[in-house]
Amino acid sequence: MLETTIAGSLPKPAWLAKPRMLWAPWQLEGEALVEAKRDATLLALKEQEDAGIDTDGEQARQHFVHGFLENIKGIDFTRRVTMGIRNNRYNAEVPTVTGPLRRKQSVHGFEAEIARAHTRRRLKFTLPGPMTVVDTIADAHYGDKIALAMAFAALLNDEAHELAKIGVDVIQFDEPAFNVYVKEVTEWGIAALHRAAEGLLCKTAVHICYGYGIKANIDWKASLGAEWRQYEAIFPALATSRIDQVSVECAGAKVPIDLLGLLRGKEVLLGAIDVASERVETPEEVAATIEQASRFVPVERLYPCTNCGMAPMDRSLAISKLVALSAGAALARGRFGSQHR
Repeated sequence: MLETTIAGSLPKPAWLAKPRMLWAPWQLEGEALVEAKRDATLLALKEQEDAGIDTDGEQARQHFVHGFLENIKGIDFTRRVTMGIRNNRYNAEVPTVTGPLRRKQSVHGFEAEIARAHTRRRLKFTLPGPMTVVDTIADAHYGDKIALAMAFAALLNDEAHELAKIGVDVIQFDEPAFNVYVKEVTEWGIAALHRAAEGLLCKTAVHICYGYGIKANIDWKASLGAEWRQYEAIFPALATSRIDQVSVECAGAKVPIDLLGLLRGKEVLLGAIDVASERVETPEEVAATIEQASRFVPVERLYPCTNCGMAPMDRSLAISKLVALSAGAALARGRFGSQHR
């Protein structure tokens, strides 16, 4: 009960990538970089196991979307353009789709095999969701956003099946774009998500948040008013989807907690750690978030989690937050356990 997890990324060691930034450049190259990615993955596993967490920490990826795109044929990384993403919330330098898409080879098998070989815990692995991918790349070939999303969904499905064969227990698709293009979620976003997860026998999840703890996202959230109700428009459709788990942002957010009740029948990865704050939550605060959520989601379906990835965060701060997450879950577990004796 109340098994902890994280949304995905952890900060990389300074010897692997430049700290405290997105799209951080690698500090090494060639075989030295491959070895460093392996070492960082093992380190992330150990740090998470100490706190009772269960992912690879995305140590071998420069970015949660572009880390997947790097091994896709039909994408030209030399043809980069600056474009607004997440409905022009901020600009990013992105590669361009120039031809039919196909995988050159397994994209993330390397780090999944390392993680699976070195932990006996349940292992979660994250992939970008199709809608978020098409919002983070330029297109000079397909000319149709839905067609492009479905093409990526097919590739993601191939990758997900390979990860499942390696022994990954939970495959999560990251869709922060769902909180931006809420109308498109029901029109084609969930259909693309279903295509990405098609045929998987392992548990599936979708992560939907309000973004990394960077200034552009913090400023955007400040503009959303007294209540953030984006989830209200998409949760009913997700409740009837074929995805098993939904990862949401709650800690330090203005999301009405009762909206979780719209996810009837789903397991909820409950954001109980605020990745946009440099203050470490107390175990009591984490437990309080869990207890509030339990009024709307059965505690057996709650998984305490971070709000979003922690890649741009100071490493020591991130580890302290993981410890708080674990301690808060343990505190809540003890309270719920005593209630059911």
